[in-house]
Amino acid sequence: MGKNITEITEPLYDYILDMTLREPPELAALREETASLSSHGMQISRDQGQFMGLLANLIGAERYLEIGTFTGYSALALALARPGLNLTCCDVSEEWTAIGRRHWESAGVADRIDLRLAPALETLEALKEAGHSERYDLCFIDADKENMPNYVDAAYDLLRPGGLMMVDNVLWSGAVIEESDQSESTVGVRALNEKLRDDQRFDISLVPIGDGLTLARKL
Repeated sequence: MGKNITEITEPLYDYILDMTLREPPELAALREETASLSSHGMQISRDQGQFMGLLANLIGAERYLEIGTFTGYSALALALARPGLNLTCCDVSEEWTAIGRRHWESAGVADRIDLRLAPALETLEALKEAGHSERYDLCFIDADKENMPNYVDAAYDLLRPGGLMMVDNVLWSGAVIEESDQSESTVGVRALNEKLRDDQRFDISLVPIGDGLTLARKL
């Protein structure tokens, strides 16, 4: 570790949450229900959800595109953080998103969330054909890792110039630097990271929050 890099230990992370986290009860209820699922690790962290809500407010986002919704925590975090934000969410699981739908209804934000259950690349192409190109202010990509580079390209056309793309799991629990890990998902994340590094269509920064979040501003 360099002298200007602070190692985030578990006690220090607890301190960060204690000093900064403002998780609404509606979000906490969804997080607690998701925690009972065997796949609960797919949910973003609480501090990441709050950070994404802050970014939405900083750029004055009005339209948000999400690729990979799971049980809806990130969508609910954004909807609560920015009243009036309209969300388009892409997923393939009726089972997982049904949990999100219930909590969106309870929180009073369901009328602002357009959930589309289909392979995301098909949905993105349909949005493009429907005239949604360059209409979204903010995009979050958190879906199957093998397709992440493809999602970046498809979402690029839907994002307005100056809009912000947020790409999740870019550290992949540290597996990105383990040369022995040649699993399809890990290879996909590495390809994504290399693509974003070299893609001159964006300004980028990798933020070590949650499992790693790359911020890419469309030029």
